[in-house]
Amino acid sequence: MTTLTPRNKRIALLCAISFLNLSSVALAGEMKNADSTSTTQNKIEIKDFAFNPQTLKVKSGEKITWINRDEEPHTVVSVEKQFKKSTALDTDQEFTITAGVPGTYTYFCSVHPKMTGTIVVEK
Repeated sequence: MTTLTPRNKRIALLCAISFLNLSSVALAGEMKNADSTSTTQNKIEIKDFAFNPQTLKVKSGEKITWINRDEEPHTVVSVEKQFKKSTALDTDQEFTITAGVPGTYTYFCSVHPKMTGTIVVEK
């Protein structure tokens, strides 16, 4: 078994860090390319204890992303359980789903039930 000198240990560590940095850049690039070639991404901003826009029309298969811009945590919960519910979203956290079958999806924040919104999914 070969023992590494302190200098060689530093070199090995720097190589590992460089590899990880390059891997994360490649991964981020792949994710960006996947998003740019996928269907439209629709954004719903959570701000001032409201979903904006309150009603969003999308096509089946499109992605929908909620972004919490408030300082308080919020959730996204489907009234009819038409999509999975989010965990509590802290400031600037996102939650994304893919629109399913056509129909009207109503949702609310379980932390602040007066916060409601609607997604209309079309073919």
